[in-house]
Amino acid sequence: MRSEHKKKKKKRKTFKIIGFTLLILIIGAGVYGASVYQSLAGAISTMQGTAHKTDKRVEDIKFKSQDPFSLLILGVDERKNDSGRSDTMIVMTVNPKKESIELLSLPRDTRTEIVGKGINDKMNHAYAYGGVAMSINTVESYLDIPIDYYVKMNMEGFQDIVNAVGGVTVDNDMDLAYKGYTFDKGTIDLNGKEALIYSRIRKEDPRGDYGRQMRQRQVIQAVMKKGASLSTLTNYDDIFEALGKNVETNLSFNEMLSIQNNYKSSLKNIEQYTLEGDNQRVDGVWYNIVPEDTKLQAQNRVKTHLGL
Repeated sequence: MRSEHKKKKKKRKTFKIIGFTLLILIIGAGVYGASVYQSLAGAISTMQGTAHKTDKRVEDIKFKSQDPFSLLILGVDERKNDSGRSDTMIVMTVNPKKESIELLSLPRDTRTEIVGKGINDKMNHAYAYGGVAMSINTVESYLDIPIDYYVKMNMEGFQDIVNAVGGVTVDNDMDLAYKGYTFDKGTIDLNGKEALIYSRIRKEDPRGDYGRQMRQRQVIQAVMKKGASLSTLTNYDDIFEALGKNVETNLSFNEMLSIQNNYKSSLKNIEQYTLEGDNQRVDGVWYNIVPEDTKLQAQNRVKTHLGL
């Protein structure tokens, strides 16, 4: 396993190359000419999803003023004849004045009120009940913060993106086997199907959902690194097509470019942490129960980083 210092160094380098997570290749678009720029703009136009305007802000975000903002990242497992679950939920806060980005991972089984449904359930069920809008409202209520933007990625179609960049390489920290696939400890190369299977392993890992979240971040970061290389950009049409089919956001192309132009200082420090709780059975169902003091600490940290 790599040291924490090396992990942070790798994350910082990755973000410097390609910008904000999941919005792959946006920073370098102008460098490679008008055709790439136009293809990227076209792909992003197909990514436009649910309109969202938080009611927890008095004034709109002003990118030119470098206002801190938040973004909810949803990794959704959507299969045929299934409404899907948001198996990955990460709240990204960006603060150029503090010259930092923070990523808070929310375990999918966290028990909370599902806003708009009127029940207490697993946090990731909000997506199954009410899609992106209910997920945003639930996370806003849970953390008591505004969610300004979102990015949703279809994990089932993620294999198309991995294949489009020619596969990925990750550092696996334990021997794993799942659905007939074997993943040896150490550096491994993955094609799209293998990357999808690798990122879904949960019960076979003693860390459970925390281990799966780590592998999903590994694969996403590996795609970002591969996608940012000059050699991969020869396949930019395939990459943009895969992104257009599997990524959705309420950020416009111009907003993305404005973020890139005004928020570069945020890339100097990138921190990632997880909201941790205890597995407990409630009415016969296992949940991740987060102690109130732990929840309050997370709320205060996110609010502080957003300047609230």
